[in-house]
This record gives sequence, structure tokens and C-alpha cells, in this order.
Amino acid sequence: MSYEHPLAYLVGIEGAALLRAFTGEHDREFVEARLAEIRALLADEGLAKGVEVAQLAPRDGYARWAAAYDSGENAAFADEPHVAAILDAIPPGRALDAACGTGRLTRLLVERGHRVVAVDGSPEMLSHAEADSTFVADLHELPVDDGSQDVVLCGLALPHVPDLMPVVAEFARVLAPGGHLVLSDVHPEQVQRGSIPSVRTDGGDPARVRTRQHRVGDYLRAFFAAGLAPVSCQEPRPAPAEPRYVPGGGPWDLWPWSLNGLVPDALAAAAKDVPSLLIWHCRKAG
Repeated sequence: MSYEHPLAYLVGIEGAALLRAFTGEHDREFVEARLAEIRALLADEGLAKGVEVAQLAPRDGYARWAAAYDSGENAAFADEPHVAAILDAIPPGRALDAACGTGRLTRLLVERGHRVVAVDGSPEMLSHAEADSTFVADLHELPVDDGSQDVVLCGLALPHVPDLMPVVAEFARVLAPGGHLVLSDVHPEQVQRGSIPSVRTDGGDPARVRTRQHRVGDYLRAFFAAGLAPVSCQEPRPAPAEPRYVPGGGPWDLWPWSLNGLVPDALAAAAKDVPSLLIWHCRKAG
């Protein structure tokens, strides 16, 4: 169980903005405005209530999210054009979409002529995917033979595993010599800022899918240990957008995005040049 408080988030954003001012990015007027805004936030009785939030295992969380996963807005789906551009340069072959979810990236493989095995730990998510074959399986034990895949694709899944090393080693096991690993994940900087899937429990209580903050170096160490050579690393930035103002910060289901409109200047400073995604292309030695 975790505890989420709107003031904790808002003061955290203000703090991130003030740290950037401390290193020379902003002037005295900006700093004094931030301090005044913090005082006003602390005095706002409408922001005085926090929420106890359950931490769900990924399989349980995504089972609850499956029906609505492809509906509504999800900024993380901005990975698709970047993943597509990498796949465009890879010849058709045998491909595994690991943690395929509802199959939104499986579609990119199928469209490019690959023979696709789609795997996910959630039967509810997997039921929406369309591939040559599908399996309910864990990322630590992929149901394919050693060296049998020309491409392994994995999108928005690795922040949910506690340790990258064994999962990346499993990707390397199933890749053929010269094979390609393509990964897309929410950037760890965004995870730190609250970009974590939210769902409701069967009883309607707030819950989030358990998520870890893997650093860029964690990925590199896992690649090198598994004999995978990075070809490219992209860190796309989010498209500019005005934070939405929701009086009082809105309901928990919209946190933290609905809180951002309460501190637009602090958010702009704290979020400047912070990447939204982390996208890797690696190859196994031939």
C-alpha cells in the first residue's frame, strides 16, 4: 500500500523547478513566485486529503485494464512511430512480441510481413491480440526455442519487472545470431514523476500497477551481460501541451495529470527537456 497526497506531488514539482533555478536556469522573480505558490498550496484546504493506494502485480492490474486499454488517451503510445521506423529497416522474419498486451505493436510486425508469436502474462490482454500464435507466459520463461527468433519486440513492460538482467538474458536466449531486440518503455524520469498505470480494485479502491524506475545504465548493463550490442537509443520528448486545469486537482483517477494545471509555470520548468520515452534497438552477435 502506498499513500498519494496531492500536495506531495505539487510540492515535488515545485521543488524540481526550484532545483533548476538553483543551477542557474531561472531568476529571482521565478524563485519567489515558486515559494509564494508553495505557501498558497499549503494553505489550500481542498488539497489536504491524501489517498491510500494498493500496489497490484502486473498480471492483476492489466487484467482490470484490458477492456479499456486501447481506448482514451495514453501518451506512452507515442512510441509507435519510433518503433515502426526501426522495424522498417529489419527484413521480415520470425518475430516475438513479448508482453504484447492487446497487440498494438504486434500489428506493426504483422504489417511488415513477420511471422509473429505474441506472448503476454495477462490472458485478458492477450485475448485482444492478433498473431500467428499466442501464449500466456511470463517474460522470464518465453515459450520459444533457443535462437528461434529474428526479432524480439517488447513495449511498455520492463518497468514492471524488478530486475532487467534475467529478462534481457531471456530475450537474448531466443534471438538468432544477428537478431534484433527492439524495446520501448516509459522513460525512468517520467516514472519518477508519476507515470504509472492506475486502475481500480474489484471493490472500487484506487490501485496502481507495480512499477520500478530502471535507469538507462541498468538497461546497458543488462544488454552487455546478455551479449547484446546497442545500435541506437532514443529518448523522445513529449509533444508540447498545455496542462489541463481541473478545479481542486480532480479525482484520484486523473492524478497526477489533473494536478499539473494547478502549477503550470513550475511544471514547465520542471519538465523542460525531460524525455517521455526510452527506445532501444540492440543486436545479438552474429
